[in-house]
Amino acid sequence: MIRRCSIVTASLILVVGVAGNVWAETPAGQVRLQIERVVKVLADPGLKVPGREQERHAAIRRIGEETFDLAEMTRRTLGPHWQGLTDAERAEFVTLFGDLLDRAYFSRIAAYNGEKVIVLGDSIDGDLATVRTRIVTPQGAEIPVDYRMLRRGDRWVVYDVSIEGVSLVANYRAQFNRIIQTSSYQALVDKLRAKRG
Repeated sequence: MIRRCSIVTASLILVVGVAGNVWAETPAGQVRLQIERVVKVLADPGLKVPGREQERHAAIRRIGEETFDLAEMTRRTLGPHWQGLTDAERAEFVTLFGDLLDRAYFSRIAAYNGEKVIVLGDSIDGDLATVRTRIVTPQGAEIPVDYRMLRRGDRWVVYDVSIEGVSLVANYRAQFNRIIQTSSYQALVDKLRAKRG
């Protein structure tokens, strides 16, 4: 489980960071741009000095919000439970899920240690795409990471990450569904609210 968390962490490094309104034409090209941008932010010596952690965190989160379609991720994570929610409930859950991802992975992203990322290519089917990559650890291990993307206007956004064949969205969907089935949707919301502290 610890290894899986570190793999997820490494994969999330890739999907945060696109420079302004400069978007690549292909999903693979966009992932390459994202890798360059996030590594630049993580390597910035000015953001590594003590006292600037929150600024660094905010910069990474802002860029991540441009790259992920968090509403789409959340909709897919809740599966059929999404349909019965009001617009206000959906908006709250998107925020809660975004905060959960932020808390779960930011400290690991901030601990980036020079892992290499190889973009192998993409496959496009209409407005959907998969970008295949490999993360190479300092020890030489290769971890397959696929990015599921969809077209939004003139750019591609990530709605799921699959690490060694395990979908981030499917993993959270199973956890959330278990809570909803054994208790209630409100119990899930209460748990997520409580974690915000």
